[in-house]
Amino acid sequence: MKDPQFTDLVEVARHRVAAHGDSEALRFLAGTESVSLTYAELDDAARRTAVYLRGRLPVSGGSGERVLLLYPAGVDFAAGFLGSLYAGAVAVPAPMPEGHRSHVDRLRRIIADSGARVVLTDRADVEEIASAFGGAVTVQGTDDLADVDPGDWRAPELSGDSLALLQYTSGSTNDPKGVMVTHANLLHNIAKIHRELDITHRTAFAGWLPFFHDMGLIGQLLTPLLAGGRLVFMSPIAFVKRPHLWLKAIHDHGADIAVGPDFGYDLCVRRVTDTQAAGLDLSRWTAALNGSEPISARTLRRFAERFAPAGLRPEALHPCYGLAEASLYVTGDRRGRLPVIRRVDPDELELGRFVPVGPETVYGRELVGSGVVGDYDLLIVDPGSGEPLPDGRVGEIWLRGGSVARGYWRNARATRETFRNTASGGQTGYLRTGDLGVVHEGELYVTGRLKDLIIVHGRNLYPQDIEAAVRAVHPALAAGAGAVFQMPEPEQELVVVQEAKARELGDTTAEELIARIKREIGREFGVGVAQVVLVRSGQVPRTTSGKVQRSLTRGLLLTGSLEPAATTTVKGI
Repeated sequence: MKDPQFTDLVEVARHRVAAHGDSEALRFLAGTESVSLTYAELDDAARRTAVYLRGRLPVSGGSGERVLLLYPAGVDFAAGFLGSLYAGAVAVPAPMPEGHRSHVDRLRRIIADSGARVVLTDRADVEEIASAFGGAVTVQGTDDLADVDPGDWRAPELSGDSLALLQYTSGSTNDPKGVMVTHANLLHNIAKIHRELDITHRTAFAGWLPFFHDMGLIGQLLTPLLAGGRLVFMSPIAFVKRPHLWLKAIHDHGADIAVGPDFGYDLCVRRVTDTQAAGLDLSRWTAALNGSEPISARTLRRFAERFAPAGLRPEALHPCYGLAEASLYVTGDRRGRLPVIRRVDPDELELGRFVPVGPETVYGRELVGSGVVGDYDLLIVDPGSGEPLPDGRVGEIWLRGGSVARGYWRNARATRETFRNTASGGQTGYLRTGDLGVVHEGELYVTGRLKDLIIVHGRNLYPQDIEAAVRAVHPALAAGAGAVFQMPEPEQELVVVQEAKARELGDTTAEELIARIKREIGREFGVGVAQVVLVRSGQVPRTTSGKVQRSLTRGLLLTGSLEPAATTTVKGI
């Protein structure tokens, strides 16, 4: 991977097969059963897939036909993804439709936008997927290609500029945008991860993230594969139902590295029992990557304390920052450094200034550092003027570097607005991330999303802070997702939508709980709340990496698509 001779992922993958053909590449855990593939077996399946695709698609060098990948959790996705690249095609990962009409509709829009004519899946799902799309695409199971001769495969003509991947973002379902990620982007990004985490062919990963998501695909699957390492994984559903199974996999298979969003670590703290934790040895786990925005200092602290008896060292916790438009990984740090947590003055933060305070300050807000800025030209800018801001000032994060994607597929306007920005000093070619952050002593702190920022009388309020305060009001709210946002103009009223577990309300009525939420927000943030809506668990939409989708929640509320368990509206606030 560190060898500069590699210009595309197929070269790297084939090099690893030659060096580690008999070594286990993947192991999928499903209850008491498991399925594994060696590097040679994975390469064989990928070549069969590529031969099939070359017979179905007019693939020409690096131009690449798009191939939609729809797989349940398992090893078959890896064969489909590598097989697409082996054919010179462009992989388009997406989640299974799972019978929901909204999921099928979104997939139809992705097919229309990408121009994909072939869908790869496993043989068990071919009929259902073909029926869902009414013959508009050819559907093939990659585990049903035994008659295809892998010896017929020929390496495609690729370069670093060839597209490898269209990563469709988790935004609006009505306007899917495919991030154009090249082979060079992926090589640059994965090489950065390898360097910072000291990943070699001896490194073992353990995970549960879906491969259709950038964190699961690049951070969990490709990072070990392109080093000759090993991945042991389970389905996301298995993890959510029994989070201790992830930790058990780390223990059983001696994993060094595991990747997950903040809510996954929080779930382990809340749901892993003492009995389940008692037999764990997590001492080999040296990098627990947490890639959410924002990362909770409370989650880091509780996770470290909860599993310290199992041998987990606090320096194993590894906050980082990334986004699909930059392939994945932007900032992190080398293994073995304690997470950087700073308490800052919340009033100064509302004014866009990062001012550290001592532990004696009652109302200090904790911010988690996402790593040292490096390998990128990173600016913090005023989002309105594009003027670069000095260290210690909060602004939008802008990036330039080898991992920054080419743009959005067939969307010149969005590409120009997001990827082709010029700072006020004349520096050009910056990616606008849409994330707010600040650099202090070389460390990047991500403070929130620009589109989610709440501005009240000139004060900048971050919705995640208010959402955290809401969850602390009552045990019935502690484990639920919440979304805080402003309604459209002219009122700009503050609204809270919060999941609640009715069985944990005890003697508290819904009306009393709503009143307590409003009082707490008024006391802590000095703002009024026009509406509080309590909903059942699972109604606040999240992305596949666990980020709350506030804009979508607002849209659901406006269209009457939410099913409130209780609500109250107070006008004139």
